[in-house]
Amino acid sequence: MPYIVMAQCTALPGQEDALQSRIADLASAVRVEAGNEGFEVFQRPATERGWTMIERYRDREAFDVHCDQPHTKAFNEALKDLVEGGASDVTELSLACQPNDAAPGVRGIDHVGMTVPDMDAASDFLARAFGARTLYDVLPADADPMQGDEVEHQLGLPSGARIEHMRLMRIGASANIEMFRIANADQADAAGLADYGLQHIALYVDDMDTAARRLTEAGGTLLSDPHPLAGVEGGERNSGVYARAPWGALIELISSPDGVDYPVDCPMPRWKPQPNT
Repeated sequence: MPYIVMAQCTALPGQEDALQSRIADLASAVRVEAGNEGFEVFQRPATERGWTMIERYRDREAFDVHCDQPHTKAFNEALKDLVEGGASDVTELSLACQPNDAAPGVRGIDHVGMTVPDMDAASDFLARAFGARTLYDVLPADADPMQGDEVEHQLGLPSGARIEHMRLMRIGASANIEMFRIANADQADAAGLADYGLQHIALYVDDMDTAARRLTEAGGTLLSDPHPLAGVEGGERNSGVYARAPWGALIELISSPDGVDYPVDCPMPRWKPQPNT
């Protein structure tokens, strides 16, 4: 279950800017840890020079891994000269009064997918129009394409089609956007308002088997059994599966409890819905 802590500290007089800089650096580093699910920073108006950090981790083990990270140790060492008492005050928190706004084990939309004719042009448009940021390439343009019978079966591709480039982008505090460049297939124009669905939507789930069963019981159809995720998203417990809704729209179930092996130049982590517990 999620492990949540609140860390509070008060800057020594004259150390306000130094502490703020240290906290900003720590937040950037922690947010790309595989086991971190949220790191929020607040100033406390009622306490002069006071700061509060709410940190959420996948579980207690992930928090322990966080505590052993070089950036965490460096931050705690710096606090000796920056804050009252020489350290932050850390309190464990327990979830309470959570909303019941989804089926048990289902968190929410993880990403939406779209197929584009030119990956760089599409990325540039999203960046310029909305401030979207490229996180990483799931399948780089210079990698071997994803193709063959198994890929066609898992993803519902027509015979002979190949995925030549996949990229993940993010716009603010919202769902991720997964883009595909696909070759050797007949491709229709983008769907209009009256057409069914986007390319696909993806829901993050905690229990893949239970979520897949609920989907089929509701009338959906799995395209394959759940399968491991690829590339930087790979992990022993990470998995996904594509399905079709009764009207034919593609829906993906995805789960990545082992996190993502983020590239060093990844500007921020992919957004992940919080548990509905």
